[in-house]
Amino acid sequence: MARYNHDIRFLTHRMAQDRTPSSLSPAPDAPPAGDRPPAEDPPNNVSQIDGGPPMVPVCQPLAAYRRLGRRLLTVVCQLSGLLAGGIVAYVHDLPMEQRRRRRLLSRVATLVEPRLDPALVHQTFAVQLRQRLERLGPTYIKLGQIMAVREDMLPRTLTDELKNLFDQAPAVPFPVIRRLIESELGRPLADLFIQVEEQPIGSASLAQVHRATTRAGQAVVIKVLKPGVRDTVLTDLKLLRGLGAILNQVLPQYQPAAIIEEFRSYTIRELDLTSEADNGEVFAAYFHDSPTILFPRMYRELSSTKVLTMAFLDGFKPGSPATFALSDQDRAQVVNLGAQAVLRMLYQYGFFHADLHAGNLMILRGPPLRIGFVDLGMVGRFEDETRRRLLYYYHALVNGDVEKAAQHLGGIARLGSRSDPDGFGRAVQELSRRFLLRAQYGDFSIARLILESMRLGGRYRMYFRVELVLMVKALVTFEGVGRMVDPDLDVVALSRTHVAAIFRAQFRPGRLTRELWRNGPELLDLAGRLPELLAQSSRRLERLSQPPTANPLASLRGAIVAAACILGGVMTLLQSDAWLAGSSLMLVGFWCYWRDR
Repeated sequence: MARYNHDIRFLTHRMAQDRTPSSLSPAPDAPPAGDRPPAEDPPNNVSQIDGGPPMVPVCQPLAAYRRLGRRLLTVVCQLSGLLAGGIVAYVHDLPMEQRRRRRLLSRVATLVEPRLDPALVHQTFAVQLRQRLERLGPTYIKLGQIMAVREDMLPRTLTDELKNLFDQAPAVPFPVIRRLIESELGRPLADLFIQVEEQPIGSASLAQVHRATTRAGQAVVIKVLKPGVRDTVLTDLKLLRGLGAILNQVLPQYQPAAIIEEFRSYTIRELDLTSEADNGEVFAAYFHDSPTILFPRMYRELSSTKVLTMAFLDGFKPGSPATFALSDQDRAQVVNLGAQAVLRMLYQYGFFHADLHAGNLMILRGPPLRIGFVDLGMVGRFEDETRRRLLYYYHALVNGDVEKAAQHLGGIARLGSRSDPDGFGRAVQELSRRFLLRAQYGDFSIARLILESMRLGGRYRMYFRVELVLMVKALVTFEGVGRMVDPDLDVVALSRTHVAAIFRAQFRPGRLTRELWRNGPELLDLAGRLPELLAQSSRRLERLSQPPTANPLASLRGAIVAAACILGGVMTLLQSDAWLAGSSLMLVGFWCYWRDR
């Protein structure tokens, strides 16, 4: 099995060297020293006889550090090329008069421009960023995808360009995939499946998917992590942490360290396909009472950390010709089921599909008509407090209560230095009123309103977790797919119906009883201490109601404290450069003096 693993990695490395698309080839450009790094070694160091197959790996304790160093050089070269290309793009966009004023930048641009890749140097900074991320490989493509949804923090020109990273990635040849499946599951492919289609039905930056049939005759799909991806991604994540700390000092308003840390936590989970199997089973358990909302069954016996086998959902995607062949009643049912599923995920369970788009939704013919969700590797989670606040926020929003909506949204945000919660609340209320006025003319998007409200957070130094942005992405998908199926969809009315049902479910006797039972120990402790707490409260109220007694020493004590503080402040100023401490002591002394006059 070890031999298989080395063969797979070696073949993957050779395949990466022979790859021809320009977007994946290494760039020859660089600022002064060039940004083409030395060719990287294969993922594992193996000894090899001339022209022969790889032999037993040689123990090299420093191999991991050498790979890390080479990867660091690759990243630094690409980032240097991006920085230089950004300067050139900035200078080219300046009017001629401003170029004369910024002579230093113009000279730097003139010096580095001939050394940069001609295919990139005349592109905008956003295009250069996307192409550099593609050249750096799967980790940075995934990072770009996370950045693409952070419309609340990044400029729209960047996010719009980075959305192109969601396009399909090149697939790994099937012989390599065959060997990987066999090595992971420990048996020949013919013993596991009757047939496996060699042409993948999907290929992303980390994995690709093939249709197959099990020995029992079930139609399934096999999702396989691409060879070498895990080692490359884990190496990149170590480098990205350091990069985030540096960028946080340069661009604090965009919170790069927070974005990278969020990306790191999501990506590590996606590198273990057992997490996706767990997610599918959790979703199926949550929606067990809704047979018209489906999630694929997971075949654990045909799965591992790098291979996942799940049931094939035989349906069609929204927007395909089959969608418009449905009757009006069936299309309304599809939209209703989609709204029910998405809103329950977000506001009832706080566990939702975080990579939701039209390609991950399926419509399954009936009777009854059903919808299904696939690609469950990326999920968002809300703790109970955040989930309740989001439910109250959305409920207030769809019912037109802008004051309450702003209050709940502000309670979810993370406060930064010099934050202004009151200003943020007023700005959100004003924005919500404008959106609701436009709703009278049919031009209204709840998802766009929430996103624009969160975008205001950066102006007032109030920040939101990536899960909240992914929630907005789910709502955008719900609205977009809903209007694709039913152009006359009233999003507000449909949302109001389902959110009201979820809101009522929060206060059902059964749920309240479970909450009381869960918090039973704390309630019993409070009940046992109630007499003591009441007695303490009574004594405090009695003391507050009594007239204050004169204390002849109070003014003398205050004068002594004031004099000591003033004297200490003067001595501090005279004997050292600690002007802040001395001034503070003097101010405290004067305050004590004037208070007791």
